[in-house]
Amino acid sequence: MILYHGSNVEVKEPKLIPSKRLLDFGAGFYLTSDFEQAKKWALRTANNRETGVPTVSVFEVDENSLKGLKLLCFKTADIDWLRFISANRTGKPINNDYDIIIGPVANDQAIRTVNNYLRGYFPEDVAIRLLLPQKLKDQYAFRTEKSINFLKFTEARNV
Repeated sequence: MILYHGSNVEVKEPKLIPSKRLLDFGAGFYLTSDFEQAKKWALRTANNRETGVPTVSVFEVDENSLKGLKLLCFKTADIDWLRFISANRTGKPINNDYDIIIGPVANDQAIRTVNNYLRGYFPEDVAIRLLLPQKLKDQYAFRTEKSINFLKFTEARNV
């Protein structure tokens, strides 16, 4: 499997860096299987930090080798996914002992929906109805040292 990480620098050796940002799946090293999504992340990061060059680092992962890890996979933006990312985005994570969490990434439209749900503007069923038609890309959060050891850097591409 090929995964991409977008940043303002080349990342050959992923590291778990403590962060105060409230991310969908909590702290971790985030990747996607979609190059265009990683490119968006790279452009946004370079723009926000006002330094570096938008870069997508490419990694290979042997999916069979991940079988010994504790994985959580959300196949779609459903109620469980909504509750999980809402808990993380409000700083009250439900369960933080997974090595890798996989699931849809909330795009700009989805973020508005999630934020409006968190503000109580509409219930879960309405939020899910609004999220399902969207073509959400995937994200992989490698959350432990054990998991990032399975990432093999192959190249970096300036975008």
